[in-house]
Amino acid sequence: MSNKNVKNSVYSSPAGGWGALKSSAKHLMQSENSVQSVKALLRANQPGGFDCPGCAWGDSNKAGKIDFCENGVKAIAWEATSKRVDANFFKQHAITELKTWDDHSLEKSGRLTEPMFYNGENDHYQPISWEQAFNVIANHLKNLSSPNEALLYTSGRASNEVAYLYQLFGRVLGTNNFPDCSNMCHEASGVGMTQSIGTGKGTVTMDDFEHADAIFVFGQNPGTNHPRMLGTLREASKRGATIVSINNLKERGLQKFTDPQSPKEMILFTGTKISGYYFTPRLGGDMALLRGVAKCLLERFEDDKSALDMDFINEHCDDFEGYKHSVELTTWDKIIEQSSLTRAEIEQIAEIYINSKNVIFTWAMGITQHHHSVATVRELVNVLMLRGNIGKKGAGACPVRGHSNVQGNRTVGINEKPSIEFLDSLEKRYSFTAPRNAGFNTVESIQAMLSEKAKVFIALGGNFAAATPDTNRTYQAIQKCDLTVQISTKLNRSHLMTGKKALILPCLGRTEIDRQTNGEQCITVEDSMSMVHSSKGQNEPASELLRSETAIIAGMASASVGDKVVNWLKLASDYALIRDEISAVLPDFENYNTRIEAGRGFYLQNAAAERQWQTPANKAMFSAAELPEQLVHEIAKDKTKGLVFTLQTLRSHDQYNTSIYGMDDRYRGVYGERKVIFINADDMAKLNLIAGDFVKITTVSNDTVIRSVSHFKVIEYDIPSGCIAAYYPETNPLVPLESIAEDCGTPTSKSIPITLEKL
Repeated sequence: MSNKNVKNSVYSSPAGGWGALKSSAKHLMQSENSVQSVKALLRANQPGGFDCPGCAWGDSNKAGKIDFCENGVKAIAWEATSKRVDANFFKQHAITELKTWDDHSLEKSGRLTEPMFYNGENDHYQPISWEQAFNVIANHLKNLSSPNEALLYTSGRASNEVAYLYQLFGRVLGTNNFPDCSNMCHEASGVGMTQSIGTGKGTVTMDDFEHADAIFVFGQNPGTNHPRMLGTLREASKRGATIVSINNLKERGLQKFTDPQSPKEMILFTGTKISGYYFTPRLGGDMALLRGVAKCLLERFEDDKSALDMDFINEHCDDFEGYKHSVELTTWDKIIEQSSLTRAEIEQIAEIYINSKNVIFTWAMGITQHHHSVATVRELVNVLMLRGNIGKKGAGACPVRGHSNVQGNRTVGINEKPSIEFLDSLEKRYSFTAPRNAGFNTVESIQAMLSEKAKVFIALGGNFAAATPDTNRTYQAIQKCDLTVQISTKLNRSHLMTGKKALILPCLGRTEIDRQTNGEQCITVEDSMSMVHSSKGQNEPASELLRSETAIIAGMASASVGDKVVNWLKLASDYALIRDEISAVLPDFENYNTRIEAGRGFYLQNAAAERQWQTPANKAMFSAAELPEQLVHEIAKDKTKGLVFTLQTLRSHDQYNTSIYGMDDRYRGVYGERKVIFINADDMAKLNLIAGDFVKITTVSNDTVIRSVSHFKVIEYDIPSGCIAAYYPETNPLVPLESIAEDCGTPTSKSIPITLEKL
C-alpha cells in the first residue's frame, strides 16, 4: 500500500475560517450544480426555508444571520448534485460490481431517480413502477406469520410528519418493531435522564447559553459533528463564560475557532479561544472524573456550605444520602486510575464548577457508547443537581443529538418501547388495538434477522448496513431477509447488502420542493433544544419520479393494511392534516399548524426545566451507582495477558454519519485516506511502531468470532496512553453485536478492547 500523495501534519490554524470557506467552495463545485446549491444555502435554517439535513443544533434566531456551517454546505451540495443514478446506471453496473466500490464512490454517483427492484434472480436492479413496488411490499407483509416479523427502521432525518405516519402504519400492522438511529447513539441519554429527572430530553434552550457562567463539553467534537455549536461557544467565550472541554482527543474545534461570518477575524487571520481548560481522560473514564468532582464538592461542603445547593437538594431531590454514601466509599485511587487524570486536575475542574453560578453540561457519543454509559449520564445529572443546575436560567443538561430530527422522531412515536399513555391515545383516536409488547431495538433487530425471526426489513432513510456494529454479521443478517426496502436519496451500502429480494424507493431530499395534491408542503422537525419548526424545500426535485417520504409511507400503508383505520392517501395529500392528527394524539402539539407559522416555530415545554419531576417519586433522583469494577481494557488484558488498547470509532471531518463527502480530515492532519489509527507516541514505542507503519486491529471478545481489520496506517496523535481512535464505518466490523451498554441497547463503539499487530 503506497503513501504517495498523502500527508499527515498538525493543523495549526483555528477551526472554521478560510479553511472552512475553501472546503465549502470545493464541495459546491464538486456537486456540478453550484449555483443551485448556493441559492439553497441562503434559505437554510431561515424562516420560510428548509432545515439543514445535517446536525440537530438549535438555530440562532438572530435576524439576518446566515445560519449554516461547512458541514451544512457539504450536506446540501451532496443532495443538490446534478449527478444521477437511474435505470441505465443499474443496467451498466451489477450489484456484485458495486459491492467492490468504497462508500465514498457509491454516494458520489449521484441522486437516485426512480424505483428499482432486485428480484433475486439476476445481478442487477431493474425499474419498477410505484404501484408495483407497493404491491411487492404488501404481499410480503401479508404473508408474514406474525407482524413482528417486520422491522421498520428510521433514520433521524425523517420529518415529524412521516415519522408519525410510519409509526401509525407499523402499529396498525401490529408491531412495535421500530429500531432507529437513536438506539445507536443517544439511547443512554434518554434512559439515564428519564430515570434521574423524568425526561429524556435536554433541559436547556439556546437562550441559556447566553446566560451560562460555565459550559462543560463532555465527549464530543463540535468542529466536525455539529459545527454551528462552535458559533454558540464562541459567543459565550467572548462574553466571558468559562468553557471546559473534557475529551480524550485534542480536537482543534474545541481549542480555537474563526467565525467565517466575522470580517475582523477573517481579515486578521485571528480567532476566538474556545476552551479555557482542556482535560483528556481515558476512554470510559468520564464517570470516574465526575465522581471525583462530586467527592471534591462534598469535601468542600464540610467547611463551605455554599459548595452544595442544599435548598434545591432538600426540596427537589431524592436519595441524596444514598448518593453521598456511594461517593464517600469511592476511593481517590480508583477515581484516578479510571479517569487517568491527576487529583489536582479533578480538583481544578471542581473549583471551576464551584465558582460558576449557572452551569451547562453538554455531551455526545463520547459519553453514551460505553458499557456503563447510562450510569455515566446519571452521574452527569448527579453533579448538576448537587449545585441546583437544573431548572434555572443559564444552566442544565444538554445532550447534543447528532441528526437533524432524531429527537422529533422519538417525540411523535418512533420508539420500540412506547408508553402506555401514547398507545392509549392512538387507540382512542383510531379505534384499533395497538400492540403492547416491546419491539426490537437496532441490535435486537439484527439478532432477529440472524435467527430468521424477522423476514421483512424496511428502512426510512439511513444506511443501516454501514451504520450498525459487527459488520460481517449484520451483512449476514440482512441477507437472510425475504425482502429489504430502502427509502433513500443516494446510493449506499445498504442497497447492495440485500435480502432475497430488494427495493430501492427514491425520495425527495430536505432541500427539494414537495408538491402534493393540495399544493406545496412543509414538514417540521425538532432540534436538540426541543424547538419545533417548519422546513420547506427550495430546489426542483432531482427527478419527476421521486416521491416524498410521506407519500411513500402512505402508499405502502394503503396497499398493506388498507384504509379502514386510517385514510393514508388523504393524509399524504396535505401534511397539515397529519399535524392535526399529531395534535389530537399528543397534547404538547396543540394548535400545531398555527404555532409553526411563528418565526422559527415553538418550544415543546420540558417539565424538568420547570423543576417538575415526572419520576415515580415526583423528585429528581440521585443515582448511587458504583464505578465499574474494571474498564474494558483491564478486563481484556486479564484475558490476553498482553498489551490491550481501547478503541473508539469516530467521524472524519469530511463525513457525516456514514456519508463520506471526501477523503480528508484536515483538523487532524489527514489527507487522501481513511484507513488510519490515531495512537499515543508512548504506545507506538511499546509496539515498536513508527508513523506510517501499517497494522492489523483485532477485537478481544468473549465469543469465538474473529473480528479483524487490516492495513491501517499509524498516525501519532495527542491521545491518552492505552486509547486509540479510528474512523467508522471502516472499524464497525470490530464492534461485537453483543457488546452493548447496560440498561440500554447502544453498541459500545467508544470502548472496544483490541490488540495491534504490525504488518
